[in-house]
Amino acid sequence: MSEGRVLQRKRDEGVAIATVTGAATPLSGSQMTTVPGSEIHGQQGQAEKVRSGPGVRGRSVALSMLPWGAGGLFLTLWQLRLFHWIFSLESYQLPVPSAIAVSIQENANMLFRYAMYSGTEMLGGFLLGSLLGALAAAGASFFPTSGRAAVTVLSALNAVPIVALAPIMNNWFGDGIWSRIAVVTVITMAAMAVSLFKGLTSIQPQYSDLLSGLAASRMQFFWKLRLPHALPSLFAGLKINMSTSIIGAIVGEFFIASQGLGYLLSDQIRLANMPLAWSCIVIAAALGIVLYEAVVLAEKRLIPWNRARTDH
Repeated sequence: MSEGRVLQRKRDEGVAIATVTGAATPLSGSQMTTVPGSEIHGQQGQAEKVRSGPGVRGRSVALSMLPWGAGGLFLTLWQLRLFHWIFSLESYQLPVPSAIAVSIQENANMLFRYAMYSGTEMLGGFLLGSLLGALAAAGASFFPTSGRAAVTVLSALNAVPIVALAPIMNNWFGDGIWSRIAVVTVITMAAMAVSLFKGLTSIQPQYSDLLSGLAASRMQFFWKLRLPHALPSLFAGLKINMSTSIIGAIVGEFFIASQGLGYLLSDQIRLANMPLAWSCIVIAAALGIVLYEAVVLAEKRLIPWNRARTDH
């Protein structure tokens, strides 16, 4: 290869590297020419236009609509009794979506009242369990060695089945709302403790060395480094707890309760009123989705940098 072609190739590589890294000039080398910053920004702008062009936006909208289309197809096949044909089911065993919708409309007031009762159990246990788990994780982070062992022991609560826990809580707190709140509290406390403790103790050494060099106290370590670093783990624990709290509340109502979606669900199954029983399932699922999305929205508002990092 001639010397002239070698120099031209080095110039091209220098321009390409500078464009990718966003540098105002090529990296180095006497043979490389200087690339004007306006030209680089112009190329970046063109690349951004390509990424946000009509074709890319169209594909993004199509992908975001794909789950809704799949859900609509599922409900259509259900309404056409495809699943009845596949699993040899009768209509009284699996009511179609239109029958469930009619049942929700006819029993709207009762379903709303029972949903508020179950929602109170969910939120009460969710907040109490998450708070206790967070306090346990925070305390354990000050003594990482023994704290890790304590969090491991606490995580054993997740292995206790709800069907075994609910009668015990009913025996302790009676048949009122506090027994279901206690069930949700127990099953959410361990998840929060494990998730938050991991976030509090997963600190990169250079940050710890920096604060150690500044003679920071343990409390300064916690408030200025550990807690901000652990906020994504905190919200991860909250999202897990929100999903499991609805299960704890509904299953707890199966045993001893006089209100709530779980009580109504078990009662209507005994009466073979399946459209209303399925209505309870639909309302419970909707309640869980709304509360979960509320946590996701709070996460986006409070720690937007985490969303920007995970979106890529």
